[in-house]
Amino acid sequence: MAGMDPIDDAALMAAAEAARGAAHAPYSRFAVGAALLAADGTVVPGCNVENASFGATICAERTAVVSAVSGGRRRFVAIAVAGPAGIALGPCGLCRQVLSEFSPDGSLRVVTRDAAGALRATTIGALLPAAFGATDLDAAAKP
Repeated sequence: MAGMDPIDDAALMAAAEAARGAAHAPYSRFAVGAALLAADGTVVPGCNVENASFGATICAERTAVVSAVSGGRRRFVAIAVAGPAGIALGPCGLCRQVLSEFSPDGSLRVVTRDAAGALRATTIGALLPAAFGATDLDAAAKP
């Protein structure tokens, strides 16, 4: 989906919902899709990929980030996360940390749905205030 005009929250959520279709969730049967909007307008899909060794499972949001970074993208504008209907779902703590890595100012827009299906939006900074980041490592390196 490269080179698109600016995408709105509903279109980004539709892309996340489409990505749910690729999820590999044979254990939880809880398919999740994500759509990460890069600064260049590219929408990168991601889905959860479960593993029988549960610790090897990766969430949809991190799948999208890994795919985007693998493709040379490092600047992101927004991410939408879609789970099963009727469930309010947001990024887990680990995904929040990974997303904050690429939004040190906390401005990355995070679009989700409430249990009734209505879109809601916030920022990664609001979801993970005082996130651990590069400045913390820099501070620790000083004598």
